[in-house]
Amino acid sequence: MLDKANSLTIGGLARAANVNVETIRYYQRRGLLSEPKRPPGGIRRYGFADIDRLTFVKTAQHLGFSLDEISDLLRLEDGTHCEEASALAEHKLKDVREKIERLVKIEMALSDMVSQCHAQPDSIACPLIASLHEGGIGTRGQKG
Repeated sequence: MLDKANSLTIGGLARAANVNVETIRYYQRRGLLSEPKRPPGGIRRYGFADIDRLTFVKTAQHLGFSLDEISDLLRLEDGTHCEEASALAEHKLKDVREKIERLVKIEMALSDMVSQCHAQPDSIACPLIASLHEGGIGTRGQKG
């Protein structure tokens, strides 16, 4: 008789967790999700714990964690490593705030370029294109 708690095929798990089968296989290769043993002559079966694990991974990805960072978080998931998990989250928060700062600078530079274009609609030389040829606004001295 089939155990309902572990009754999903890999396709069923993919549907239940709203991911692709190849995503599951990739996570298994990365060690983020275990691969159940194949019974003799049978197919591997997955259960609620696997859905929960995939939900954890996808939620962490939506928060900006890389798969390596998620692997670190999964090692701490027993709940007794709150300080370590908090440190990882604080580092991610710092990264997010730095990205926001960069995005605000990009927004301001693009806004200025668009305003220059609108201020000179009959100009032969486009101010936006010209500023990009000059090295762009707000990018001097930055690498990357």
